[in-house]
Amino acid sequence: MIERIQWQGHGSFAIVGSPFIQIAPWRVVKRESPPDVILVGHDHYDHCSPADIAKIRGEDTKVIGNEGVARVIENTTVLREWHSIRAGRASIKAVPAYSPGDPRHPPEAGGLGFVISLDYFDIYYVGDSQIVPGMEQLRPDIVLLPIDGYGRLGTDAALRLIDMLQPRWAIPYNWGGAGEEATQLDAQSFKSRARAQTEVLLLPITQ
Repeated sequence: MIERIQWQGHGSFAIVGSPFIQIAPWRVVKRESPPDVILVGHDHYDHCSPADIAKIRGEDTKVIGNEGVARVIENTTVLREWHSIRAGRASIKAVPAYSPGDPRHPPEAGGLGFVISLDYFDIYYVGDSQIVPGMEQLRPDIVLLPIDGYGRLGTDAALRLIDMLQPRWAIPYNWGGAGEEATQLDAQSFKSRARAQTEVLLLPITQ
């Protein structure tokens, strides 16, 4: 499963195969075949980009998001916290994603992360969130999580989260770019400080 996960920079990922799942497309390149599913957890521009979604969306592509996303992207299927939906061979569960006390990602905005269950693996995309109640219930095999600390998990909190969830693999995002993102040194530090039960993968950007 790990080889099917491609990081496209910032918070964007593609899970190739069947179904082909795109997460938070932003500044992505159109591929030969459109995704079967596009997951968008909230309506900030770097996760919910109408131009990117229109570019890669096919006639049969299902866009799944929260109510804020549905107000921006036409024909979005709204998924509420802890509810699940089938998408081909995948089951997708919405998980609350917010940052207590931070106005950039307040609880009332209804932001979502996603647990994607596919081919006997559970992949948890944290979204723009800090550690919040309910996360401790999850036992994913793979965690995709931010480490920049810009109203989201920073490296210390990200390490606490993987200690709590104990995934086999962790893949950080929001690093290596400009502006608010964590640096490459931050990502290397995160990798070196993780406990042995979790392998941290610093993926190259793939478009």
